[in-house]
Parts: sequence; C-alpha cells; structure tokens
Amino acid sequence: MRPRTAISDSSLRPPKGGVAPKEEIAWMAASRLPGLDLLRARYTRQVFARHFHEGYALGVIEGGALRFRYLGRDHVAAPGAVNLVAPGETHDGHGVGDAGWAYRMFYLAPGIVRMAGEEAGLPHGALPDFASGVLADPELAAAIDALHRDMERAGPCMPTLAQETRLSAVLARWITRHAAQRMPAARPPRASGEPVAVRRARDYLDAHCADDVRLADLAGVACLSPFHLARAFAAAVGLPPHAYLVQARVRRARDLLSAGSTPAEAAAAAGFADQSHLTRAFRAQMGVTPARFRKMLQDARGTWAVAFVENRISTEDSHDHARTAPYGPTGADACRPASGESGDGGGNAPRR
Repeated sequence: MRPRTAISDSSLRPPKGGVAPKEEIAWMAASRLPGLDLLRARYTRQVFARHFHEGYALGVIEGGALRFRYLGRDHVAAPGAVNLVAPGETHDGHGVGDAGWAYRMFYLAPGIVRMAGEEAGLPHGALPDFASGVLADPELAAAIDALHRDMERAGPCMPTLAQETRLSAVLARWITRHAAQRMPAARPPRASGEPVAVRRARDYLDAHCADDVRLADLAGVACLSPFHLARAFAAAVGLPPHAYLVQARVRRARDLLSAGSTPAEAAAAAGFADQSHLTRAFRAQMGVTPARFRKMLQDARGTWAVAFVENRISTEDSHDHARTAPYGPTGADACRPASGESGDGGGNAPRR
C-alpha cells in the first residue's frame, strides 16, 4: 500500500462548496502475523449497524470524530484519541457531523491479546477488559499510529521479528496502563441454564445461517420457550436472534469472498435473498461493499506475491553470485522501491 501522510482534523472539514471529502478505505491482513488485520479508512457517510467482533479492535482517530454506543453509553473519539472494542461487545458507529472521521485500526484475534496480557502480568488464560471505548493516551496513540503506518508501508517486507516486537510493545503499553482482568462476575447475573441455551442457539445460527431459521426451531434447539429464548439471547449476546443471524451471514459471505467467490455467489451461499441485500448488510457491518472488499483482497495478494517472489529471487541471486555481483539488492533491500517506483506494499484499493 502506498504510504499516506497524516490526515489532520482540518482535512475532514467540508470545503467551502459544501462537498464532503471522498471516502477512502484500505484493508490488509498481516501475512506474517496470523490473526491480525489492518484498516485505514476515512468515512463521511458510513453508519455502522450494531454488531460485535470475535476479537479486539484497537486504533487511533486521525481526523474528524467518531461517535459510537458501547458498554451501555455513548462515546466520542476525537482526533488523537485511542478507540477500542472488546470481543463480544456490541457497538455501532457514525461520524459526528458531516465531516465524518478518519482512523487507523488493528483487528486482533483474542489469542494475540491473551498472550500479551499474560506477559503483562494477567493470570494465565485471562482476557483483558477495558472500562471505556475511548482512551486519552497520546503516547499509546502515537505508538499505534507509527506501527500501523510502517506495516502498511512495508507490507510483507517488514521482518516478522520487527512486527512481533513492536506489536508486543504496543499491546503491553495498552494493557498495563488501561486494562483489568475480564471477570465473569462483572457480567449481569443470569439464570444458570440460559448461557448454555444461548450458546446452543448461537451455534445453530452459525451452522445454519444460510437457512430460513424459525424462532420455534431455535427455541427447540435451546430447550427454552421462543419468548424466553429471545429475551435470554438478547441479554447475553447484545443482539436479538435475527440481528445475530444477519451478522453470521455477513461473516460467511466475508469468508467466501476471501476464498474467491463473487459477491453474487457469496450472497446465495450465505443465505441472502440477493446481492443487493448482501451489499447493504455487508456495508453496514464492514464499512465497504462486498465487491470492493474482494477487489482489495485480490490487489493485496497480487502485489504481496510479487514482493515475496522478487525478494526470494534477489536473495537467492545474491547467494549464487556473491563473488561476481556483490552489490545487487538482497534481503530487505529487495523490497525497497527503486528511484521513481511507487513503493506500494499491498493493495491500494479503497475498503470494517
């Protein structure tokens, strides 16, 4: 991806003509660190529907302001603020005013954060919890921003050791300064059988998201009455069953798109009535249309594959011809663009 200059708050203010700045979205998966995704986005019209993530989201606001409902209260993340969500916590999101917002986000699998928490002193297996979705920590914000920019700029040419070391430092600072151990006692008390019943219902929806699921069928799987299940499910998950089903379908469609399916194929296989229904639901949760998401994956994979091949050829060449060509590009140098080249490290397509 081509390196970007910082997006200031002023850059998100509508110009005098009243025309809002163009939305700009870029997403990539960190190929050397499984379970880590990166997003850089500037949104002006995006409204995220209520949803939750399987992992953690951690980022920094670069311009404008983001308003979101999280942990039962409204949050506003202004420029320079760190914003975050924990796994399973429902939230929405939209800009404050017409200018929208710009941010850089890391999406982390729970295992990555769990390991960092243990290194930071949390009990073995504990997931860190956070009392707020917005943190005022300029040093942490600067560290997040710098790592995100460097990983985007370097793409697959950033050594694994450098990525792991810097990410560990960021997560350690985040957890030691702001986290508490996630404790079951912090959750609202529920009847003893309901969490198991809700888990059964969630598993059923995940497995049958492409089907026309009926509440009576779901209640039968959970061994609760339909009314009781609907209330218990919403209380435990933060979403009613039908909204969770839509999220499960979006998740299935995302996996299919990642595997190479077209949006039309993904829509049919994930249980959507047609591609337009998929597009609306996908954008409301992912912040990008299915077609753009698929294109970004294809662009990123193509560029990164070329970078890996060129890096390998250059390195092997340097070993085979060390005596005759000692000054050729090798190792990390092979990933550095020559004078006049773009330095694009991974898919520059517009894009959670």
